Amino acid sequence: MNPVVHFEMPYDNRQRMAAFYQSAFGWQTQMLGEEMGHYVVAHTTETVDGMVSTPGTINGGFYERKPEWPAQHPSVVIAVDDIRAAMQQVAAAGGNVLGEPMEIPGIGQYVSFMDTEGNRVSMLQPLTRPA
Repeated sequence: MNPVVHFEMPYDNRQRMAAFYQSAFGWQTQMLGEEMGHYVVAHTTETVDGMVSTPGTINGGFYERKPEWPAQHPSVVIAVDDIRAAMQQVAAAGGNVLGEPMEIPGIGQYVSFMDTEGNRVSMLQPLTRPA
């Protein structure tokens, strides 16, 4: 099976979003710069070398809401061994892959897709596959 390894949600104001999740849940955030699209990494659990240390938990991130992007709602990221093969499987199953994979430095290849129910979901071929 291909596990859910990450969540993503949009933000309108990243300072406000980070303050909310810190205050409400104790999450730690790391605000990335323009070269990473102002993405905000959210640590929701203890990590060791960037990987969660408690089985069954995931970390996530927040991206800046863009009027021209489709389906900007909370979504999950699924780890796959081969992103090109997974893209073909998504299309064969009735989904719609949104563009081409992008390289996330130090992380792996990433692409979003729409499932048959209109949900935006993403796939990640990580440099290191979670156990």
